[in-house]
Amino acid sequence: MTWLVTGGAGYIGAHVVRAFRDGGIDVVVIDDLSSGKAEFVPDGVPFVRANLLDGAAVRQALDGVTGVVHLAGFKYAGVSVERPLHTYTQNVTAMVSLLEAMAEKGVRNIVFSSSAGVYGTPTEEVVTEATRPAPESPYGESKLIGEWLLRDQAAATELHHTALRYFNVVGSGDPAVYDASPYNLFPIVCNLLTQGKVPQIYGTDHPTPDGTSVKDYVHVADLARAHVAAARALEAGTVLEPVYNLGSGTGTSVREIMDAARRVTGIDFTPGEAPRRPGDPSRVVANGDLAARDLDWKNTYTVDEMFATAWEAWPTAS
Repeated sequence: MTWLVTGGAGYIGAHVVRAFRDGGIDVVVIDDLSSGKAEFVPDGVPFVRANLLDGAAVRQALDGVTGVVHLAGFKYAGVSVERPLHTYTQNVTAMVSLLEAMAEKGVRNIVFSSSAGVYGTPTEEVVTEATRPAPESPYGESKLIGEWLLRDQAAATELHHTALRYFNVVGSGDPAVYDASPYNLFPIVCNLLTQGKVPQIYGTDHPTPDGTSVKDYVHVADLARAHVAAARALEAGTVLEPVYNLGSGTGTSVREIMDAARRVTGIDFTPGEAPRRPGDPSRVVANGDLAARDLDWKNTYTVDEMFATAWEAWPTAS
């Protein structure tokens, strides 16, 4: 049993690689290092440096593989509005290339990294898998198309698949791996605090208990374990749901994140306050009951523990 992890040199991918190895499952990584880091790939893990558009390299990486965890792609929703063609090329065309190579090599199992971006700005208090997708960016649209590709390829071939819709992935399960995204809240706060600067809260007039937006934050190590559970189920021939939300069902406000950062770091700061950013939803929280039922999914970290692991792994934290 060997699984290929596309994007395995990225923040989430590197955690998935470690979770597979901890579970006794061999892995191979393919990543073009456009956003990943070679040092995130553990020693001894075969690594193919290539983009998924390179069909020959993908077929090489699939040698001896029984399944794929597909995480590679362009993930910046805001930037995708400015670079739609690049987004579709990396997230849709590249996935077609991967599925073609899988069919040629007879690889029939795939776990797909989808996104909460497929929901856009939901009106429900708690999002479920039955919530109608309404993506609001090329990124979210590309992830929804990825789910459609799996559905249609499964109808035409013996493809076994599931898609995991992520919400806000945070923290670290290994001090050597950190989230370097310039757009995510936790690394933004860590970076500002290490520079002696004060983080900002954008929007304090949301219809939430403390006036700041509430989002669903899940720890990356919990997320990684869900991939292993999904892979094992597909390998065993279990029919999984086409999509699963990996969400806590509760949510955490931005102000609660700031309070956790103050407690964890010991840095006494009062965050600045600025107007809401356009399109920033007041509340996005997901029900994770289906994933709990089929993948033994659950959040095992408190908000303080989430921030503490992110802070410990941050490269300039002291």
